[in-house]
Formats: sequence, C-alpha cells, structure tokens
Amino acid sequence: MTTALPELADGDFYYESLGGGRFRSTLHAQGAWNPHEQHMAPASGIIADALVRHEPRDDVRIARISYEILGLIPGGEFQITTSTLRPGRTIELLQAELSAGGRVAIRAAAWRMITSDTSAVAAVEDEPMPAPDECKPWDGASVWPGGYIRSLEMRIAEGHRPGSGKVWIRTSHPLTDHRDSSDLARLMGLVDTANGIAARVPPGENSYIFPNVDLQIHMYRAPSGEWLGLDNKVSFGADGIGLTSTVLHDVNGPFGRAEQILTVRKS
Repeated sequence: MTTALPELADGDFYYESLGGGRFRSTLHAQGAWNPHEQHMAPASGIIADALVRHEPRDDVRIARISYEILGLIPGGEFQITTSTLRPGRTIELLQAELSAGGRVAIRAAAWRMITSDTSAVAAVEDEPMPAPDECKPWDGASVWPGGYIRSLEMRIAEGHRPGSGKVWIRTSHPLTDHRDSSDLARLMGLVDTANGIAARVPPGENSYIFPNVDLQIHMYRAPSGEWLGLDNKVSFGADGIGLTSTVLHDVNGPFGRAEQILTVRKS
C-alpha cells in the first residue's frame, strides 16, 4: 500500500503560516527517508521559531533545545503549541509540540537562561573550521533524495570521508512566508542535516537506514548569519545503535554542539 502524498503549500519558503500556530509545509521541507514526510531539519527550525517567540524577554536566550522525534513527521498541515514548564527569573524551561493528524510528532524542551557579561573569562576549546570560501561546492542531493536536501547550498572541506567530515550549509529559503525568523531559528532549521553529511554507509536499498530519534543542541554562544558549519563524526555500535556528534559553527567560529542517537537497520 502506497501512502498518499500530502497537500503541500506552494512557495519559495519552507512553511506557510495559517495563523493560530498552524502551518503547512512546502516541497522544500520534504524528508529524505519518505516522500510524504517532513525532514527533521526545517521542522526543528519552525519549532525553534515558536520557542523564540514564546513570551519573549530581552535578558535571556535559549541555550539548549532537546528534540524528541516521536514518529514520522507528516508533510502538509500541522500545529505547534508552546508552553512554559518551569518559569523563573534567571532560568526558564519551555516546551513546544508539533502535532499533525491528532498525534504529537515532535516534542521539544528548551532551557532559556539569563545573560550577563562574562567576556573576561570567555574561552572556547572547539577548533574552528575552514571558512565557507575555503571549501568546495558539494551536491548533497547526489547522495540524498527529497526536497529539503535540494533546497541547500553545501560546501565541503578537505579530508571528508565516510564517518567524518566538515560541511558548510545555507539556504536561500526563509522558514516561513512571513520571512521574519531570527538567525537562531533559521540556523536551528539546518542542524539536523548533520546526520547525512558524512554517512558511514550509503543510504538506500541493500544497505542500511540510520534515522535519528532525537536531536540535542547546546549553545555556549548565540549563533548569527546564514552559514551553518558542521564538524561531524558518526559512530555505529555493533548492536544497531549509532551516534552522530557535531560541533556547530557560524562564520565567527564554533558556538555549540549537537548529538543525534541513531537506530541503524538493514534496508
């Protein structure tokens, strides 16, 4: 039985805003594993956008977002609801849920923390990546199917190999038709791509599938700009579980880390 393709919005953006926390995805948000699903990357971005807009404050910023993928993310129309799980003057815990067809597909929790001037002791141990203009163009769509991958510009650094690589990505498509999302939300909408930039094995038939069931993002600095750099390593265990670990960069240098736990299965 073939799953029917969803009714998609049309435009050069990832999501059409329908009002009241409702959205409809475009072809640019299409996933790589199934044509009727959304890719986790732009879905992460629209959730981050909702979290940024939830009861905004000037004295705090989001420092961590933890996404749990509860099942296939359907393409087409969906709803995002946000709430405050733990209010506080200096630390808050927010939640957002993406629901479609009466089912929660993604649940995200975000720690929002007070900011202060700690420049006197600021230091970063993560190594910088070669800049985007020092890297070669790379066609990710030659490896992965789906509208989301086709929506990206990608540049690859020297030394790339299965299981480890450094790749810069950006997109010309805004998150929504309103075109007013923050840099944080737009860059969070690219992070999940990390699981596909240095795959240990080719995806597809007579090989393996290795989707992630979560996405954990920690940010010691607020990111900015349009380019996201992924310094990436992928490990497969011997019992069907893997891990993708990534140092995240913008053009100013490293700003955080991402982890994705994988279910590794023969296809």
